[in-house]
Amino acid sequence: MSESPASGLSRRQWLAFAAASGLAWPAARAYALPVKTLQFPHDFGSHPDLQTEWWYITGHVQAGGRLWGFQLTFFRSRVEAAQSLQSPLAAKQLIFAHTALCDVQGRKLLHDQSMARAGLGLAEASELDTDVHINRWSLKRSPVPGKDAAQASHYHALLSAKDFTLDLEFDSTQPILLQGLNGLSRKGPETEQASYYYSQPQLKVSGSITVNGKRMAVDAGANNRAWLDHECSTALMHKEAQGWDWIGMNLDDGSALTAFHLRRKDASALWAGGSFRAPGQKAQIFGASDVHFAPLRWWVSPHSQTRYPVAWQVQTPAGRYEVHALVDDQELDSRASTGAIYWEGLSELRRMAADGSSRRVGRGYLEMTGYANALRL
Repeated sequence: MSESPASGLSRRQWLAFAAASGLAWPAARAYALPVKTLQFPHDFGSHPDLQTEWWYITGHVQAGGRLWGFQLTFFRSRVEAAQSLQSPLAAKQLIFAHTALCDVQGRKLLHDQSMARAGLGLAEASELDTDVHINRWSLKRSPVPGKDAAQASHYHALLSAKDFTLDLEFDSTQPILLQGLNGLSRKGPETEQASYYYSQPQLKVSGSITVNGKRMAVDAGANNRAWLDHECSTALMHKEAQGWDWIGMNLDDGSALTAFHLRRKDASALWAGGSFRAPGQKAQIFGASDVHFAPLRWWVSPHSQTRYPVAWQVQTPAGRYEVHALVDDQELDSRASTGAIYWEGLSELRRMAADGSSRRVGRGYLEMTGYANALRL
């Protein structure tokens, strides 16, 4: 069980502190998010009136002569019971973070997690722009001189984890991709299940990674790419939802593919969606009945004994694809922070032809939740 480097509290100690302080983890307030026009750079920042929010970057780099996959996620969670408290010690917002580094050649995953309450210098998520940190873990956006915020951004992520360090820079190569209805993405059959959601695909990656004390610069000559998602919501999960399967794929031709579905306990699809955008083109937004996931291969985790489908067929209006994990063992145990066990890993995207043949067209991340136990947000 890891500790939060910012607070010095283990998860058990934190829960004891929360109970002694009269704090609780209430159910999210359920109401439909209003349709609005996202404004940048303001909507790059935190939305503390909403229950749940995350900034999520996944990608792959060549460094030290080998391929690496990485992910970093900062979460913000509103503690409703603490909002009326006047004490500066009140934990009105909690900040969590997960990070992972996958050595594809060595078939090894390293990961770490952190949590702290916002304020008192421990952790913070700015409302003005993407600027979130937990002690020495940080993600910050900077404007690009002379460029509109929706067209170009520069990000710096620095996460000094237990077994590795990510010191990475990300630069836009494409405008923001608004998911759903101009950034309002439905996540269930009721209007309450929705989020404000945009992506920044095809980010160029530079910087360095450090493993076992060895710093390795990202190979500037390689096609290093990342994907950023920023999503915030008050009632994301329908009561019947067990979890979701999601892909964010950067295609080699510059296109971007998103697809997801939410599953019931019996594995039937409750809701689905996604998008496809070719370079320089308008995004094609998928409807709930347009996307179908079918598992092709399963893997059982030796750590949690959870069974995951690590290869999928994904049918979309933009084509039929297969998604194959590059390493099966990319399970993350985050019970010391957000409480979930889930699978998230670097995967290959293949496009299927009418004759059943396939060819590699890109690479990105597959995320699968709700297999070890039902996901609750």
